[in-house]
Order: sequence, then structure tokens, then C-alpha cells
Amino acid sequence: MDAKALTLLCFCPLLLAGLASSDPTFTCAAGMEVYLRQDCHPEPGASESSCKAKDCCWAASKIPGVPWCFQKVDPCSVVSATQRIDCHPEQGANQMACEGRGCHWCEAHEGIAPLCFYSSQEEAACSARFPLHSRVDCHPQPGATQDSCEAKGCFWCPSTVANVPWCFYPSDGPYGYMPMESPQRSARGWSVFVLYHMELELRLGCLLPRLMLQKRDTISLFGNDISPLVVDVILHTKERLQFKIYDPHNMRFEVPLDIDPSLNSTFDYDYDVEFVNDTSLKFRVLRRRTRTVLWEVNFGSLIFSNQFLQLTTSLPSSSIYGFGEQEHSSFKHDMKFVKLGMFSRDQSPVPLSNLYGVHPFYMCVENDFNTHGVLFLNSDAQDVILSPHPSLTFRTIGGVLDFYIFLGPTPEEVVQQYTEAIGRPHLPPYWSLGFQLCRWGYNNLEELRKTVDRVRQFDIPQTVTVSQDVQYGDIDSMERQMDFTYDKANFLGLPEYIKELKSLGLHYVITLNPFLSKDEPPDTYKPYEIGQDLGIWVNDSDGITPAVGKTWAPGDCVYADYTNPRATEWWVQMCMDFRDVLNYDGICLNMNEPSNFHTGQQPGCEENNLNYPPFVPDILGGFLAEKTLCPDSKMYLGNHYDVHSLYGWFQEKATFYYLAAGPSPTTSCPVELLTQLVEKLACQNATRRRAFVLSRSTFVGSGKYAGHWLGDNFSRWRDMHMSVIGMLEFNLFGIPYVGADICGFKEETSYELCLRWMQLGAFYPLSRNQNAIGNKEQDPGVFGEEFASIVRSALRNRYFLLPYLYTLFYHAHTSGSTVVRSLMHEFTSDPVTHDIDRIFLWGPALMITPVLDEGNPVPLSWKRKFVDVPAPLDIIPLFVRGGHILPTQSPDRTTALSRLNPFGLIVALNEVGEAFGSLFWDDGDSMESVTREEYLLVEYRFSNKILKMTVINTGYHGISTLTYGTVQIVGFPTRPSVISINGNILPENRVQYDSNGVEFSM
Repeated sequence: MDAKALTLLCFCPLLLAGLASSDPTFTCAAGMEVYLRQDCHPEPGASESSCKAKDCCWAASKIPGVPWCFQKVDPCSVVSATQRIDCHPEQGANQMACEGRGCHWCEAHEGIAPLCFYSSQEEAACSARFPLHSRVDCHPQPGATQDSCEAKGCFWCPSTVANVPWCFYPSDGPYGYMPMESPQRSARGWSVFVLYHMELELRLGCLLPRLMLQKRDTISLFGNDISPLVVDVILHTKERLQFKIYDPHNMRFEVPLDIDPSLNSTFDYDYDVEFVNDTSLKFRVLRRRTRTVLWEVNFGSLIFSNQFLQLTTSLPSSSIYGFGEQEHSSFKHDMKFVKLGMFSRDQSPVPLSNLYGVHPFYMCVENDFNTHGVLFLNSDAQDVILSPHPSLTFRTIGGVLDFYIFLGPTPEEVVQQYTEAIGRPHLPPYWSLGFQLCRWGYNNLEELRKTVDRVRQFDIPQTVTVSQDVQYGDIDSMERQMDFTYDKANFLGLPEYIKELKSLGLHYVITLNPFLSKDEPPDTYKPYEIGQDLGIWVNDSDGITPAVGKTWAPGDCVYADYTNPRATEWWVQMCMDFRDVLNYDGICLNMNEPSNFHTGQQPGCEENNLNYPPFVPDILGGFLAEKTLCPDSKMYLGNHYDVHSLYGWFQEKATFYYLAAGPSPTTSCPVELLTQLVEKLACQNATRRRAFVLSRSTFVGSGKYAGHWLGDNFSRWRDMHMSVIGMLEFNLFGIPYVGADICGFKEETSYELCLRWMQLGAFYPLSRNQNAIGNKEQDPGVFGEEFASIVRSALRNRYFLLPYLYTLFYHAHTSGSTVVRSLMHEFTSDPVTHDIDRIFLWGPALMITPVLDEGNPVPLSWKRKFVDVPAPLDIIPLFVRGGHILPTQSPDRTTALSRLNPFGLIVALNEVGEAFGSLFWDDGDSMESVTREEYLLVEYRFSNKILKMTVINTGYHGISTLTYGTVQIVGFPTRPSVISINGNILPENRVQYDSNGVEFSM
């Protein structure tokens, strides 16, 4: 792509903040002179644990006054040239290769060499025997010593490099498994000897072979090792296979996500599977065309005990993306022994902490730029270690090891194959693509009304303005923060006001939590009383007594068990009844991790292996019950220990099908029939329109039911950048309807920060401004007329492009494509794009380059090279990619009014004068317009100076009302002598031409 391939849109300039240079790696350098130490713990009471909690170095000293806890240092400044031992003696050393070996890199200065070095002779000698980059931690619990390490049959080798394991597995140690017989290949997979799995046999219509493994030794990390094990390798489709390890004799928890094997009848696969038996048995997945090894698992290092499962796989490159939900400082992951914990948690985003949802899915760009993806389907608490080998180590405390590999080979094809397996994203209603406003802290109806009026007041009579499409009600609008109520004192008249909003073309979304107050007077709180009669709460370990927690409502609360079909029936009925009170259009599900203000329910968690397992993954707090329920709580589907991270997923399903199809009949049924009942046996309809569900907690496959906001972020510049990364990641996860709280949820925003964030947020798929109680209001009207005018311009651009955005959601819904994507997705063969995460794309055609730094009017943009583009405070630069056609529409105050206006087209020609695009259009909120083919689908093609529109589907009932307005052809080389439409020549007064191209009115 050259300079002609990206065209700066005339209606809105934009630019991206410059990429920050990487900081030096600071570490606890061995042999550091004591006089160089800078005290990191000046307050009294320093200990090794309190020091390490500050991420500082700890080393005792006999010299008076020398700090024992001191700041990390840049090894380049403290390891002299004479002390440096070369870590990369061969040619071709660079920073990436050096740090990939776990060594230090310092640029040449005054002839000092080597550039890549160890910190000490001891480390060099140890690392020569045991390379840092390939170590797998053998002492996952804290407090490792040489004695405790060697007692496990592992090697001990200290290192000054951050995060490198000191205790690690030997390559030929006593752990792991070996095959009971030599592997034999069959048509559908691999086996040692055939043991028929009746369940899968019935599903697949064929006999499924298995590979049987047995443990090599009696030594164990945590006890209760399981042997024998079964390995199933199932070849699903041309681009997908499954690799699963489990206990053949005892049922263990498995995620109830039904992934159809969709068996490939031609036996034509893009991959090969190999078993290699040298010192130990290895399992490999190769890309058939290139012979690249995508996955290599050594069964000799496999650990499978009752509450600790660990598997390590080698990778073909270090370009890894995905895993969530955490806050990542870059889209492309750091591979220097980084641990990423996954366990749903009510937690404001902080770096690398486990957050609201769980998505153990990653994508890898191989060295030849082919791409593949891998899903680890497991809901128990887990973490993954990213190592510079490169390799990944998966660790979990329950369930089975169930992996799905997707061959791509492009990033978009990986996501399409992934969502084909887990469920395609839902198609959001058109109105939900408009601007949305929420605040926890309106406190009364008068303030809510003032806010809406303030946003609408900055009308410019000569110009159509854009205001908002959606208003939310948060817990402050409830009666004492209780679900299915509204405050009849402070929000008196709310039902009537919602009707007023609807008359203006706005929609209203309520917030619901998964817990209910249990301490209301008898016969005063129907939702609790009905739930109590049905027995649908999460229970204590006795399976009878409801688990009692503490949240917003006064008194104590109980938690609905959404894995129980009767709880789904109850939830649907409560939502239906409440809609008769408040005529809402959608539901925002909050705190459904589920959240609890205490650690475990009352009176606390018992001492047992579920509540206190022998190993806890790298999660915040190090305790499974922190801010939620005890793991031994009982749910319909099993222990909360296994089901915790699925809680929000089950609530989303129930809410989505309620809004889309209404309640199901009362019935008692196994959980696997829940979806069928709610979908197929529904007897009423709730909103009678397309469902709108927004959920804070998500899991694999949530995109089929809900969108997601990125949680309780902060009003900081850094959080703007983090939101772009989060948005890119959730598109990988199959949840394209995503956005962050614009201007930040917590803390006070500023004029410039909020303005730049509104410009960025105008291009989130979910564009919502929200903040918390106790902070100043930050809606677009609160900062004055100039602010409102600039925001109006950004939102006008969004509404102008909504037909293109809606078409992208159609493709996501039908083929699983991303809506927002990174430059790497479209330009994978350019390695520079692999690290770009401050610019993003809508689909393949629109590049958005937001300003993400304070006081920076000249960020960077990328067109196969970086260029500076002016971006004063009133500008966010946007670029259209050559070769694409974008459908547009004249904007209006709301999406409903905009939909009445004529369409337009932006035709951006590539270097050969061609462009392509499409338009999807329906009524915007019917439930089954796609399946019933009640939509319009048009494909556009510009070639040989002819713009051709081909109608693919004409099922939209309002097709006769649609018209076209202006067509812009950008990059047309010469002034056309004539323009005709269907043979009719346009008069010259309807044609304009300048150096950028031609524009004409149809």
C-alpha cells in the first residue's frame, strides 16, 4: 500500500499520537555496589515481602546505613564492560534476540562490548547449561528455595533477569506421561489402541480412537496425580482440530459450550498431526503447506493432578495477541515470562490483573506471516505464562485440558473460524450504534432531565446537530439500589419521562445486578419472595442454605443461580413484569462476576481444598473467594469453583433470549436443554424487537448474546490508549460490540482529556459516556458551547458512517469478521504493523488515528511509513483506504431521523482505479431479519470508470423509500467529460471536480 492507498477524509482530519520509545529494562543486578543502592522502603518495618510488593530489590547488608530494599537499576549503568559476559556471541545480535534469551541489551557506547550480556559469571555458567528462555517454572507457589526445588526433582539456577524461574523442570525429569503403546493413525485422529467413546461416537457418526498415557513416576508437585489419561485428537474441519486430555474413569467439569465438530468428509486438511517419540513423546500440529510447527507439546512435561493441570507448548514466533480479560500495555504481548491470570473479578483495570471476564484465546502471527489461533476451553481459575523460547505454559486448577486450533491463515480468517466454533456475534439494533449517555449519580429525575436537555440545547439552527440515542438508568434510580424497582421519591415520574424520551426518538436502558436483597419486610419485595419459593439461589456447601453476601442494597443479599433453568424462568418473568413498570429497551448487566463486597459469603469460607486449593493461579489477591463467593458454594451445574467464570455467561444467555423471544414455559429440565427451551418454546415476546444486552462479565462465546464495556476505567490519558487495546482484543474474542466509558468512569476528567476521548469514543462500536457518583458531570453539554460544537462534529462523522458500521456488524454476524481491527490484520506482511496499537481500523477501509497524549497536536499516521498529520484540538484524523467503497448517510439528531435521509457513497480508488464495497440494510431492530432474509444487500464495484451496484437481496420491506444523494470518487485522475446514471447524463451543475476527485449528486 502506497501513499495513494489511504485518503484523508475531507470532512475530518485525524492523527495518531507518536509511538513511545521503549523504556530500559530495570532489574536487580547481581554484584551491584552498595553505594549505588537507592532506598525503596524509607518507612520503618521493611521486610522482603513488603519490599517485593513495591517491585523493588531485597538484599541484606552488614554495612550500616545501606538500604536492604532498593530500587531496581538499568544493568547498562552498573555492569561494567569488563564484567559483561557475552550472551550472543554469534553474529546478528539485536535487542529482540538478546532479550528473547533472557539477557541484557545495551547499545554501544564509546566502544563498549558486548551489547548482549549476562549479569554475572555465575549466571552465565548456569544459563549456559539451562537457557533462561526455555525454563518452565517447577515451583509455582511462592517461597522457593534450592532445597525445596531439588526436593521436587527440579533444577535450581538463580537469575537476575526479571521473572525468570529459578526452579525449573529438567528436560528428562521424573514428571510427565508416556504412551502405553505406540501411536497409530486413523481417519479421524490418532490412537494407541481403540477404546470407543460412545458419546462422541453417536455425535460424530464414527468410531473415535484415543491415545492412552500413563504417568512416568510417582513424584508429584501437589499430589492426586491422575493416571491413566486419554488424549483425543479430533480433526473437525479443514481449518480446525481439537486436542483434549482428560481422565477416562472419572467425570471432571467441562465447559457446556457446544462446539459442533462439523466433520470434514473430504479428509482434506490444512494441517498435519505428528507424534514424535525420542526422549519422550511429543505431539505436533504443522501447517501442511509450509511445514511450520504451530504447536508442540511434550508429554514428558505434562502435569495432570486433581487440582493442578499444566501443559507447555512451543510457538513458531513471539507475535502473540489475545488472552483476557486483563489490561495490557500493548496489543502484542511481552514474552518475558509474563503471567496472565484469568478468573472473573470485580476489579477496576490495573495492569495485568485478572478482570471481569475470561477469554483463554490467543492468535499467533508466524514468521512467514501466516496466522493461527488457539482456544483453551476451561473455566476454572487459570493463568498462562508467556516465555521467550517462545512458548506458552497453561496452568489451571480444575476441569480438563481442551484445546482448539484454528489454521487461518489470515488474522480475519482465524477470527471467522473461531466464531464459527463458539458462536457468531449478535447483530445489535441500529439505535444502539448511536451515542449513549449514562451516569451513576444523577440522584433524581430533575438532574437526569437537566442532563438530557443540556446535551440537546447546543443546536445550531443552520446545521443539523447530533445529540444522543440512548439514556441509561443506574442503581441510583432504584429504590435503595434494589433490582426491579425505581425510586418513587427521587425519580417520581420516571415512567412518564421514559415515554417522553421515546417521543424524541431516544431509547432507555436499565441496569440490573445478579443479587437481590433478602431482608425486606414480608410481602414487600416480590422478586426475592418468588425466587425463595422456587429455590433458585446459589447455595452454601450444604447445597441447601442460600449463600449470603453483601452488595449495594441495604442488608444482605442472595445470588440467583442462572445455571438452573428455574432461575432462568424466574429471571425472565421478573424482567417482563418490570417492563410493565418501566418501558425499557435494553438491559445492562453489572457486577455479574459475581461481585461481593466481602471475601466469600457469611460467615466465611470453610477450610477445604476447594476454598484453599494447593495452588492458586496468578490472580489478584491470591484468594479465589476475594470479592466473590466461596468456591465450595453449590450451583445447579456444579461447584462455584468450576462455574464462577461462567456466571455472567449464563445470565447473558437468559437475558438475551428473554429480550429476543420472551419467557419459556415453567419446566424442570437439564441445563443442556435450557437454550432450546428459551429459544424454541417461547410463548411471549418482551420488547418484541432485537435484543440489547450489555454485560460486564463475559466468557468464550458471549458475543452471541451480549456486548461488553471495558469496566470501571479511570479519567487518565493512559486509559484512552488501554481502551484501544481492549477494543482490539475483544474483537479477537468474538465480541465486536465493545467500548470503554468515554472520559473515564473514576476520578475527575479535564476539558482536553474528555474532548479527545469523545473524539476517540465516537469511533468505539459502543459509544457511551459514563462516570461514577462523586465525580463531576462530564456529558458533552457540561463543558460549554465550544466543547459541544467539537463533539458534535465528531459524532456527525460517526452518524455519517453508520451505514458502513452497520454493514460491518452484518458481516460479523454472518461470517464472524471483526468490526474493529488492528493494522496488522490488514497488512500482516508488514512487520511494523505488528506493534501498532494506537491506530485502529473500522473493517478494512477506515483508519482512525486518535490523539492519545495530552497537548499533542501532531500525532503519527501510518501509510507503509509514518507521517505527521496536524490534529488541532477540534480534529480527529480519519483515512479511507484506496480500493474500498463506504456507504454513508446524511446525519441527523438521532439514528431514527438519520435513517430517513439519503444514502451516499465514498469511492476511494486504488492505484489501478478500482474500489469495492457493500451495504446491508434492514429495519434496524427486527429479531430475525437476517434469517428471514428481510433485508437489502448491495455490492458496489468501481472499475473501468464504471460504478456498478448489484442488488444481492431485496427482502427489505422499505426498499422503495431508499434514495441516494451524493457520491464522492476520491483519486479520480482527470476531470470526467460526462457522467451518466443508467444512460442519463447528469447536468454539469450536479458535478464538482477538484484535485482530490469528483463528486456528484444522484
